[in-house]
Amino acid sequence: MEEQRANGLTDGVVEFHNVGSKDGCEDPHKWSSPGGGKKMDVRNQIFCNRSLNMKNIIAVGFDMDYTLAQYKSETFESLAYEGTVRKLVYGLGYPSELLEWTFDWNYMVRGLVLDKKKGNILKMDRHKYVKVAYHGFKELSKEEKVDIYGTSLVRDSFDEPDYALIDTLFSLAEAYLFAQLVDFKDNNPDKLPKDVDYGRMYKDVRSAVDLCHRDGTLKQMVAKEPNKYINEDATIVPLIKMIRDSGRSTFLVTNSLWDYTNIVMNFLCGGCTVNGPQTCNFDWLNYFDVVITGSAKPGFFHEESRVNLFEVELLSGMLINTDNGTAMAQVGDPSPKISLKSKDKACRVFQGGNVGHLHSLLSIESSSQVLYVGDHIYGDILRSKKVLGWRTMLVVPELEKEVELLWELRDTRKKLISTRNERDTFEDKIHHMNWSLKFEDMNVSEKEEMLSAVKDLEFKRDEVQLSLQEAQREIHQKFHNVWGQLMKTGCQSSRFAHQVERFACLYTSQVSNLRLYSPDKHYRPSEDLMSHDFHHLPL
Repeated sequence: MEEQRANGLTDGVVEFHNVGSKDGCEDPHKWSSPGGGKKMDVRNQIFCNRSLNMKNIIAVGFDMDYTLAQYKSETFESLAYEGTVRKLVYGLGYPSELLEWTFDWNYMVRGLVLDKKKGNILKMDRHKYVKVAYHGFKELSKEEKVDIYGTSLVRDSFDEPDYALIDTLFSLAEAYLFAQLVDFKDNNPDKLPKDVDYGRMYKDVRSAVDLCHRDGTLKQMVAKEPNKYINEDATIVPLIKMIRDSGRSTFLVTNSLWDYTNIVMNFLCGGCTVNGPQTCNFDWLNYFDVVITGSAKPGFFHEESRVNLFEVELLSGMLINTDNGTAMAQVGDPSPKISLKSKDKACRVFQGGNVGHLHSLLSIESSSQVLYVGDHIYGDILRSKKVLGWRTMLVVPELEKEVELLWELRDTRKKLISTRNERDTFEDKIHHMNWSLKFEDMNVSEKEEMLSAVKDLEFKRDEVQLSLQEAQREIHQKFHNVWGQLMKTGCQSSRFAHQVERFACLYTSQVSNLRLYSPDKHYRPSEDLMSHDFHHLPL
């Protein structure tokens, strides 16, 4: 517990879990077991939305970017931002003064929605009601929000093509740049062509971002200094070893191509870099059964997708034709260059294909036997869950700060509940008195007395409401000065939280948290509660 206090947490933040180890050693197999008698930091917990018995899982798969490889936002997102700005100026003809702009990597958060046509950035609750809205960097008033998004006869779906979802950490830089361009257009209408509206600006930003990825601008920089852009994590290898020791297959499915994947995985699994003392090799492949690069998720998850599966020749990166994973003889050469994988041979690396190829390579008979871990609610989790029925775990790095603050603010949040109840009590009394004044037979003196009582109650209600709003604003700003709590919008779950609840069987702050639990653990969710349940439970 001394270590926990040193990290700035009280005992209360650390929720009790029995943590044991294999052979009396915490490393590499540190996971829950009866009698372990240690406590787990709540920031490292795995939270369960849907019952998942790991004994039914025979293969565990991982995404790479922002899942196994956690990028440093202050450097990586800044790099992406600067590259995008240069592409806008030198490639798409935007004013050169954009080159002087700077990027605040703390400003945007996941779960936001960009209104491409109107130049607005929105945060919504689970019912798709807009709760926080900015036009560029200018906050919209309640009246403006209602006027724009709350007066139509048909509810807006807030989906493509008119809206863009910021549901991955890769998107934060482009969202920030879009907000800057909205302000720039509003303040400098003569510096952009008249046909460049908000929608066109967003399209240009997306094109510039895609070009940065296609021409290798970002990945070349990361490859030179991976330690500058990627967090080192010594627990990745022990985690994968633990899963394989439990008798399960492991696989990697990433949209990154082989050359970049090899560099990043070398850094994560062995500290090897292109120009470092330890040069890149293929040792990390020993931790996987199958690696699929250039997967083009989420399209990869559609089995009917007719995408060829190529095997990658590791040294040259050359792609070799396969027949659903079976190596094919090259024309003029009757013998296949790469033979079928047997149990005693190394991992095979592929590019492209679809989920049907993966199931065949791993001998998967039922999609529910697969657990896939990713960071992208749409590209990794929604499609793999909704289309396939894979079991899913979402990595949400922001959760560490979120759960820590929830604990620190627990007393304040309890007071808010009490304050809301107090306000509601005043309102009920006011409504009752107004009803009596309207329909009950009273003399003048009685009416004046009741009117005075109503005014007194209205004053008290307004005082309580004001204090409630101030307390809510204070809590909102503690999580994030602009957008508030990731998983909440006011008292409601945010749209992002709703998606996590719907599509992620499990969610946690880091992929390495799996190492803290038994590989055979049965994850069980807490009881689902509706509003009426809380009034009948001794909470």
